[in-house]
Amino acid sequence: MDQEPATRSAALRRFRDPTYVPLSPNLADVRANIDRLDDAIVALLAERAMYVKDATRFKRDAYQVSAPARQAEVFAKVRELANRHNRGFDALPDVVEAAYRALLAGFIANEQHYFAQTELIGDTP
Repeated sequence: MDQEPATRSAALRRFRDPTYVPLSPNLADVRANIDRLDDAIVALLAERAMYVKDATRFKRDAYQVSAPARQAEVFAKVRELANRHNRGFDALPDVVEAAYRALLAGFIANEQHYFAQTELIGDTP
């Protein structure tokens, strides 16, 4: 079948895991909640982006902008956070790390752009 699922009908499948607790009565409700979360996530990413831009002021060169040690810290931290917040999604740490690898690549590329628009202040060592 090459058609989208009905959004207002009852579930067609159930998990074999007896401890699983459904979150929504239908697919429309699932999607509405995902849309609500996406709005909150994007708002937080926009706020994070401005801190990334501000961080540019404290970097001496392009290497410091890319900050490989800091990237490794972030990846380890978000895996730990994924484990702490996980409510039953087996691969959540992997998904979160993959998302953050893509996010950081984009943020660093933009921070390099902003770095090129800065100038040193006084006799900064």
